[in-house]
Amino acid sequence: MSKVGVIMGSKSDLPVMQDAIDILKELKIEVEVDIVSAHRTPEKLFDYSKNAHTKGFSVIVAGAGGAAHLPGMVASLSPLPVIGVPVKSSNSIDGWDSVLSILQMPGGVPVATVALNGAKNAGILAAQIIGSNDKAVLDRIIAYKEGLKAKVHESAKDLQQ
Repeated sequence: MSKVGVIMGSKSDLPVMQDAIDILKELKIEVEVDIVSAHRTPEKLFDYSKNAHTKGFSVIVAGAGGAAHLPGMVASLSPLPVIGVPVKSSNSIDGWDSVLSILQMPGGVPVATVALNGAKNAGILAAQIIGSNDKAVLDRIIAYKEGLKAKVHESAKDLQQ
């Protein structure tokens, strides 16, 4: 069974990152959550990033605010796909600093980047990556997306009444 590492730079990022945790659990994907600060615990970041693939992880979702170096540093050290979640934090410049820090990676060090505070989409993307090689996960994603479609149809019906 594949698992996803959901990491963040500080505990203050948890309210945003909880959306990734929740959707992954809803899709029955094992999640391991940790705080790994690129600036305050660089040794932990190096160990986590270099060894995640040996510990059963398939994807890493990394959320960070402000300078937001965490996703890029993890991607520079890990062979796994990394999905960055820019977090609008208290020290943020309207979130743009986080978005650009994660989005503007140099060639050779990709980070898939979702919208500002878009942790739910990061979780779904992680599940889709796993689902590309795991039919059970793929089937749950298909069912999830069918549920989204049904909600839209129900909303449209409500407007007609």
